[in-house]
Amino acid sequence: MARRQEKEKKQKPIRYFDYSLLFLIIFLLCFGLVMLYSTSSYYGSTRFGDTAYYLKKQLFATSLGIIAMIIVSRIPYRFWMRVSGLAYLMAFGLCTAVIFIGTEAKGQARWIYIGPLSFQPSEFAKLAVIIFLATIIYKTSKQVGDFKTLVKVMAIVLPVVGVVAYNNLSTAIIILGIAVCMLFVASPKYSHFLIVGGVVLAVGVIFIALASYRAERIQIWLHPEEYEKGYQTLQGLYAIGSGGLFGKGLGESMQKLGFIPEAQNDMIFSVICEELGLFGAICLILLYLLIIWRFMVIANNAADLYGALLVVGIMAHISIQVVLNIAVVTNTIPNTGISLPFVSYGGTSILFLLSEMGLALSVSRGIKFEVT
Repeated sequence: MARRQEKEKKQKPIRYFDYSLLFLIIFLLCFGLVMLYSTSSYYGSTRFGDTAYYLKKQLFATSLGIIAMIIVSRIPYRFWMRVSGLAYLMAFGLCTAVIFIGTEAKGQARWIYIGPLSFQPSEFAKLAVIIFLATIIYKTSKQVGDFKTLVKVMAIVLPVVGVVAYNNLSTAIIILGIAVCMLFVASPKYSHFLIVGGVVLAVGVIFIALASYRAERIQIWLHPEEYEKGYQTLQGLYAIGSGGLFGKGLGESMQKLGFIPEAQNDMIFSVICEELGLFGAICLILLYLLIIWRFMVIANNAADLYGALLVVGIMAHISIQVVLNIAVVTNTIPNTGISLPFVSYGGTSILFLLSEMGLALSVSRGIKFEVT
C-alpha cells in the first residue's frame, strides 16, 4: 500500500511557472529604465527643470504594469475567451472615438485624456486583437485550413486595422502582422498566405499613394540628406556610427543633447548604440531573443491550442515591434513611429506590454509535467 501511494505521488503532474521569462522581463525593465533616464535627462532638464521627469512618469506606468502583470498571471487564461468579443468591440469603439475626440500631438490625434492621465487606445487594440483572434481560431480550428475561413477571420480584424491606420499606420501594420502570424501558425496550408500577402501588399501601396505625406516618407528614406524631415534619421545614424564597438560610456551620448528629437521615444536604440556600442546593441537583441525563446517554450508546451495561440500572438507582437523599431532607427525601412518594447518612453505601451507578459505567464501556469 505504501509503495502504491508513493508511486501515485510520483506520477502526479507538477504545475509549471516560467520564472526564466519573469526574470528576463524584470531585467529588461531595469535596463530600459536606466537607458530612459540616460536618454531623457537632458530633455527633462531643459523642458521641465527635472532630469528625472520622464523616468518618474515611466516608473509610475511600470508600477501599474507590474501590478496588472501579477493580476493577469493569476487569472486562468481561458477566462479571456469569455470576454474576447467585448474586448474587441471596446478596442474598435475606443480607436474610433480617438478620431473624433482624441488629443492631437505632432499632427496626429492618438491619445484620449482621462483627467491628468493620457491613454492610447491603439495599444489596447493590440492586446484585444490577440485575445479575440485566439478565440476565433480556436473555435474554428478544424476549418482554419479552408481559404474561406482564412478570409473571414482576416475580414473580422480589418475594421480595427482600418480605424487604427487612420491616425497610426505603424500600429495598424503591427496589428495586421500579429493576425497574419497567428493564422500562419494555426493553418496547415501555407500557400494561402502568398495570396493574402499579395493582397495586403497591393492594399498597402494604394493606401500609401492616397496620402502625399506617406509617399514623401519613401523619398526621405531613400535620400534623408535631401529633406528637412530626414534630420532625425541622419542624427540617429550619426549616433550609431559614433558608438563604435563598445560605445562612449553610459550617459556620454552627444546626440541626445538636442540633436535627436524626442530621443527617449522611437529613437532610443540609437542612443543605446552610441553609449554602449555594438556590443551593447547585440546584448539587447540577444535579450529579446531569449524572451522570444521562452515564448516558444511556453507555446509548445501549452495545455491547449487556445493558450498556445495567445502566446504566439504575444510573441508576434514583440518580435514585429522590435524588428521594425531597429529597422527604422538604422534606416532599413521608412521612418514611422514604432517604440522599442520595454525600453522606449510610453506609459500606455508599458502597461499593456506587461499585461501581455502576465497573460503569457498565466499560460505557463497551465503547463503540467508528468514525473515518473
